[in-house]
Amino acid sequence: MTDAPAPLADPHLVYDPVAGDGPKDVVILGSTGSIGTQAIDLVLRNPGRFRVTALSANGGRVALLAEQAHRLRVRTVAVAREDVVRELREALTARYGAGEPLPEILAGPDAATQAAASDCHTVLNGITGSIGLAPTLAALEAGRTLALANKESLIVGGPLVKGLAKPGQIIPVDSEHAALFQALAAGTRADVRKLVVTASGGPFRGRTRQELAAVTVEDALAHPTWAMGPVITINSATLVNKGLEVIEAHLLYDIPFDRIEVVVHPQSYVHSMVEFTDGSTLAQATPPDMRGPIAIGLGWPERVPDAAPAFDWSKASTWEFFPLDNEAFPSVNLARHVGELAGTAPAVFNAANEECVEAFRTGALPFLGIIDTVTRVVEEHGTPAAGTSLTVPNVLEAETWARARARELTARTASAEARA
Repeated sequence: MTDAPAPLADPHLVYDPVAGDGPKDVVILGSTGSIGTQAIDLVLRNPGRFRVTALSANGGRVALLAEQAHRLRVRTVAVAREDVVRELREALTARYGAGEPLPEILAGPDAATQAAASDCHTVLNGITGSIGLAPTLAALEAGRTLALANKESLIVGGPLVKGLAKPGQIIPVDSEHAALFQALAAGTRADVRKLVVTASGGPFRGRTRQELAAVTVEDALAHPTWAMGPVITINSATLVNKGLEVIEAHLLYDIPFDRIEVVVHPQSYVHSMVEFTDGSTLAQATPPDMRGPIAIGLGWPERVPDAAPAFDWSKASTWEFFPLDNEAFPSVNLARHVGELAGTAPAVFNAANEECVEAFRTGALPFLGIIDTVTRVVEEHGTPAAGTSLTVPNVLEAETWARARARELTARTASAEARA
């Protein structure tokens, strides 16, 4: 272990960009999504600690974005959809007083990337999907601390991210990886025997593969413990999300795949665990609430008081743990496989899954068709050529192929079902 490369996320190392006195300047990417709105709630409750300088969003919730910009008095608002700029400017004008300067508006597919490179201390990347890769790279290259909630950018561009990140520059925000990050602070890297990533099991825990054949979109969106966006919620139902987290844990902490275990924990109280070589296991536990991990990402090495609720230990509770059913949910083992293949294989896995999830949401693909189609695309992609270095064009080319192939296979499935 000691000869392995340094981990991307290490609680013993603190990367601190040059910062002035006063609150820590923060840029929030994906501000109108689940992570972004909770981050803003945390900031508003801690004005002496944090100050938001820029926001970015896709553009689907213009009124909310304008409201956030006004409440936070940001310098810059970035929106991916150029067609909503006029609506955004009107919404901002309606909220700001006469003569009060409006924030700068950045628009287009590179707007979030520009915001990520702007002057600040910390960039919180809460964007969903592999479109978060460019902003991740921009934040790292600009020397910002990166609070990373966008797991896909690390999945698809792992070597690129690792090549740019300085020791301690990335703080993970996923609840599982924030838990591992905190538990790892209790020992040295050589002390670690195993990482244990917990999974709620999603809405279909305990069902067999046969019982999953007829589940609906509404069923898949009914997560038992977490309130999240539709894509990540469906990824939790297939456990693809857990597979991505296994790859992410490998990349963040440089622990081999055979020493990263997944265990089902329905209550979602224990967010992950670290087993040490002396036989002891440290678990990080809080009630299900993303504001705690967000506070770690924004505030580390300091903790933010009352960031999230704590347990009431005067009340009885039961915490359960079960082995993962890999037959009903093969996505975790598939993720291990593509993680070991490396190269563009994780990008193909992620892109094909994004297409299949969308097809499931629109009724073009059954639930089991998601992972079956992703598996087929991964198999057709094959093994990356040995010694091939990863580049952004490589990633984009692989993603484009995987999305197109997933759509072709989905269309065939829909056509076959229509004939049946």
